[in-house]
Amino acid sequence: MDFALTEEQTAIFDMAHAFGQEHIAPHARQWELDGTIPKELWPQIGELGFGALYVSEESGGSGLSRLDATLVFEALSMACPSVAAFLSIHNMCARMIDSFGSDEMKERILPDVLQMKTVLSYCLTEPGSGSDAAALRTRADRTNEGYTLNGTKAFISGGGYSDAYVCMVRTGDDGPKGISTVYVEDGTPGLSFGGLEDKMGWRSQPTAQVQFDNCNISSANLVGEEGQGFTYAMKGLDGGRLNIAACSLGAAQTAIDQTLAYMGERKAFGKSIDQFQALQFRLADMEIELQAARTFLRQAAWKLDQGAPDATKFCAMAKKFVTEAGSRVVDQCLQLHGGYGYLADYGIEKLVRDLRVHQILEGTNEIMRMLVARDMLKNR
Repeated sequence: MDFALTEEQTAIFDMAHAFGQEHIAPHARQWELDGTIPKELWPQIGELGFGALYVSEESGGSGLSRLDATLVFEALSMACPSVAAFLSIHNMCARMIDSFGSDEMKERILPDVLQMKTVLSYCLTEPGSGSDAAALRTRADRTNEGYTLNGTKAFISGGGYSDAYVCMVRTGDDGPKGISTVYVEDGTPGLSFGGLEDKMGWRSQPTAQVQFDNCNISSANLVGEEGQGFTYAMKGLDGGRLNIAACSLGAAQTAIDQTLAYMGERKAFGKSIDQFQALQFRLADMEIELQAARTFLRQAAWKLDQGAPDATKFCAMAKKFVTEAGSRVVDQCLQLHGGYGYLADYGIEKLVRDLRVHQILEGTNEIMRMLVARDMLKNR
């Protein structure tokens, strides 16, 4: 059993980290204040192959493993977890198109998606269906040319910002088997957006409702087969859970690094505060928890890459454990900064706010526990 990264994996991490520190970290606070991420950033990321991390090489993607991808998101989130998480959403959509789209769809859509000239958003959640995703109500009714969409999606990262939307819609009866996946381009008549949400964290990501009012799309924009959309969505979520956990991991690592530097400089009672044993114990506890989280995450990613039968369970466990560990770590780092940690200038309070949502999206951590318990009971 070898826990070391390969030379190629180390190079992937280093490349992502260097890009993040040069092109994202210096601007993260301003982008948060602006409430948007400059569109010109994405083609630069696309040039690195990060717009198609696990799209197959046959389709022009990078063809990386899920473990490789977690390294990219961990490294980029050291610069800004909000930007890194938005990239994860795009990649989840790109993989769905590559895996389930027709050859014609892939030839038409993927080239610009891979280069991130086309930025994608994922539309599953609705005002009345979050954890109970199979209860979604947005309809896609058959027409001679394709489908007419009516309904509303909620909490959509990139709503009104992205170039296209991969949407789960109801083409059949109630329940998961009545759900299909469609591709809706920005500017399609009948597609509109709600006002921007005023959020606690992830403030650089424009977030809004996505609304369909007799929105007509071509039958060529059906992704895969009718009735398979819920299956496609759930398959995408295993990897999405790993990615969001990796974003927590990278942000927490940045918080620890900054806290170590701060504690060496901050003086109290005649010495730097890193010399107080009580505070050293806090540092040790955070390091132990973060290292455990990193190992757990990479094991889960390895299982998903190997197609292990318990991969979904491990992705759920890792998502729950790592996102909660990351939030605990950044909260403790804020505490160790004292009053300065509460100020925006030091960047710690932003990480506390950004990481909080990681316990909610990609399936709440309560749903993660449910998945684990269900698997345990099934296999006893």
